[in-house]
Amino acid sequence: MEESRLCQWTVIRSVLAILQWWGFNVTVIIMNKWIFQKLDFKFPLTVSSIHFICSAIGAYLVIKVLKLKPLIVVDPEDRWRRIFPMSFVFCINIVLGNVSLRYIPVSFMQTIKSFTPATTVVLQWLVWRKYFDWRIWASLVPIVGGILLTSVTELSFNMFGFCAALFGCLATSTKTILAESLLHGYKFDSINTVYYMAPFATMILAVPAIVLEGSGVIGWFHTHPSPAHALIIIFSSGVLAFCLNFSIFYVIHSTTAVTFNVAGNLKVAVAVLVSWMIFRNPIPYMNAVGCGVTLVGCTFYGYVRHMLSQQPPPGTPRTPRTPRNRMELLPLVNDKLDDKV
Repeated sequence: MEESRLCQWTVIRSVLAILQWWGFNVTVIIMNKWIFQKLDFKFPLTVSSIHFICSAIGAYLVIKVLKLKPLIVVDPEDRWRRIFPMSFVFCINIVLGNVSLRYIPVSFMQTIKSFTPATTVVLQWLVWRKYFDWRIWASLVPIVGGILLTSVTELSFNMFGFCAALFGCLATSTKTILAESLLHGYKFDSINTVYYMAPFATMILAVPAIVLEGSGVIGWFHTHPSPAHALIIIFSSGVLAFCLNFSIFYVIHSTTAVTFNVAGNLKVAVAVLVSWMIFRNPIPYMNAVGCGVTLVGCTFYGYVRHMLSQQPPPGTPRTPRTPRNRMELLPLVNDKLDDKV
């Protein structure tokens, strides 16, 4: 009886963890799109800076004040030699995500972000000359095919937004690969990652945001009918973006690696559906098919990675950085954190 109740509680806990993760993630994405489209606040650098500031403050409160998470101590020298380069790539990734969200629909942007596994594998193969099992390459075929079908049939296609999303995938892949070497020896969770990287990212982005968008933001203040209410929404999105990191930490510890992979791809489908219900951007039939094929491909890719990690063929070189458990399934700078902005 006790085992049965424990099993039921485990299932309920996993479902609740996934639902709250979906809720925070989809809400942040929709709010960001609302800021760019409905509030006419077309300043992705400024929005990213606000999110970084909110995340830095939130991580400080959680670790230093509330002490909900222990601080992972990093040597001062390593902060500049290791953390700073990672923060730079992290910053570029976040900004590109926001830029793409300004120019293309949420559905298209989320589908393109699913291209990240392919760019990661290709970069590791081309630049780092790492070996991959043929099944990994085969799992990338539906991802690439789905992205191509979605791009060709997208009615709201914008080349600048498409390129920003695509280069964002490359930045995510670069960040994940660099994390293996730059942060070797440090086992960061999502909260400690934000604690160290958000201040650096704010410092990197603050000057470009002021120089490139400062005058535009001032002009928006003078022309918007209710800037105070709009600012509340903008800063609320930053607070929710930090809460998203906490939800990621919770869902990792409440689900298995396979469940997390499937839930992550279903989250994209939920975000696409909710964004369509709110913004009513047209989604042709073949476009929806392309998105579905991409998500199925991502799920298959995660399944193949998991199976290879469980049953490595004897005498065959291991697929590089194959995740051995649910913690290793995530990039160091969480891919779900990137969705926030």
